Amino acid sequence: MTIEKIVFDQNGLVPAIVQDAASKEVLTLAYMNKESLEKSLETRETWFYSRSRQELWHKGGTSGNTQQIIDMRYDCDADSLVVLVVPAGPACHKGDYTCFSDSLIDQSVKTNPTRFAILDELEALIAKREADRPEGAYTTYLFEKGVDKILKKVGEEAGEVIIAAKNRDPEELKWEVADLFYHVLVLLREQKLPLDEVLNVLEERHKS
Repeated sequence: MTIEKIVFDQNGLVPAIVQDAASKEVLTLAYMNKESLEKSLETRETWFYSRSRQELWHKGGTSGNTQQIIDMRYDCDADSLVVLVVPAGPACHKGDYTCFSDSLIDQSVKTNPTRFAILDELEALIAKREADRPEGAYTTYLFEKGVDKILKKVGEEAGEVIIAAKNRDPEELKWEVADLFYHVLVLLREQKLPLDEVLNVLEERHKS
């Protein structure tokens, strides 16, 4: 599909929902005109049109918090976009990972949680930690130390799992497996590999 088929509104704009390609977290809602859409496709980084300033702007052009485009999808009416990105930093001008940090729903009350909902929550939290880098957070420490430190921790936790299993200690084992899961999710985030892709491999293997 060519961009000529995109349906712009009466102001020549189309809404663009920007989503983290790995965590699937919605980062921001912005607008593109034809020129910013063309520049986004050309540079593979997000460009938008500012309705208040009435000018193009390159996300991260001054802050360095660019968004590398992995995919760009349009809806059935071709009048809105979803842009899947790898963010280089916070999406929000307030310095937050996402512009959608506040909720109208009481988050202490979980409605019909799925069995593995915690993995989705943890993946999103790790993505947020990578972008925000809050001081004193252990996840921040891991990302700042880099892949070698993360790999070392994955290896250490895998070893702890083996020891706990050999000791036939289920209480210790559940804690060590939880630690291993967490560090693997950190590694996946560092590698920009969505957990979904790992789950897809398991699903394909299950079918075969």
